[in-house]
Amino acid sequence: MSAIQTEKLDRIIHRFASVEHELSSGPAGDVFVKLSKEYAELEPTAKAAQNLKQAYTERRDVDDMLKAGGELAAMAEAERVSLDAKIVELEHAIRILLLPRDAADERNVILEVRAGTGGDEAAIFAGDLFRMYQRYAASKGWRVEVISASDGEHGGYREVIANIFGAGAYARMKFESGVHRVQRVPDTETQGRIHTSAATVAVLPEAEEVDIKIEDKDLRIDVYRSSGPGGQSVNTTDSAVRITHLPTGLAVAQQTEKSQLKNKNAAMKLLRSRLYDLERNRIDSERSAQRKGQVGSGDRSERIRTYNFPQGRITDHRINLTLYKLDQIIEGPALEELILALMAEHQAELLATETSDV
Repeated sequence: MSAIQTEKLDRIIHRFASVEHELSSGPAGDVFVKLSKEYAELEPTAKAAQNLKQAYTERRDVDDMLKAGGELAAMAEAERVSLDAKIVELEHAIRILLLPRDAADERNVILEVRAGTGGDEAAIFAGDLFRMYQRYAASKGWRVEVISASDGEHGGYREVIANIFGAGAYARMKFESGVHRVQRVPDTETQGRIHTSAATVAVLPEAEEVDIKIEDKDLRIDVYRSSGPGGQSVNTTDSAVRITHLPTGLAVAQQTEKSQLKNKNAAMKLLRSRLYDLERNRIDSERSAQRKGQVGSGDRSERIRTYNFPQGRITDHRINLTLYKLDQIIEGPALEELILALMAEHQAELLATETSDV
């Protein structure tokens, strides 16, 4: 792989210095917020660029010493080997930093976990997955708020939808979209047979009003009396809301709040995020016909992972990675190891498609 052009490094360093100078001049509030965000994004790349430029300079100095010969040549040769290894590492690091970013990576997440095939066991597994994500989120310092939940008859959830609030939540959680399969002996199994069940996970970047324009004429809003637990005041008023987006046929319903207005706002938030995800998928599909095969494609019909409890094994089928630490991963924080492996594979795929003009 060719060396990174110094002109490219100079542009990064110059832009970072410009942003730093503009920030020091005390700009207005909205400009300050915009510049602060750019500063935070540029800082690691600018520092990496400065380190790489310094390494290139040192390498040229070593070459001069080697050409001069004499007593310093032996020392210069040892320095050359060390510098070459350092430059390879720095070049790889900055190529990663320069990869195109998903505009949604820093967003909060709407997480949807649903029981699939397998009856009661699928609902129990959906509950296990959701708790895994709750504990993983806690380990990252993120906040989880349940939007709606439908309990399974014997535990777990038929469906649970939640907001995850935290910097970079979507960048990591997006790799969880897909079909998760579990193989284990259910508590109700008397003959010790292993059952296979499944749950689906959808991870949507939380949309803002500016992302998706929704016309009132495109919506049908139905109100009805909520059902299920919630107390008398919930069940005796028409507080539940169902919103249907007529052009796409997407429909969302909310009934967890006593207030019809709160349920409507929650339903609109969920609808907006689903429409935003639909539009992102449409654009991605146009960009690449191979999207389904990519790590992190978010295709919810794809079986992405198997949790085999009798063997204590978890296998991610997208990258053919098997870890014999199922108990630790299902507890939550150890999920990071799987996600980091998926992120590394995704970065490797992006690097492979990048041109050498970096």
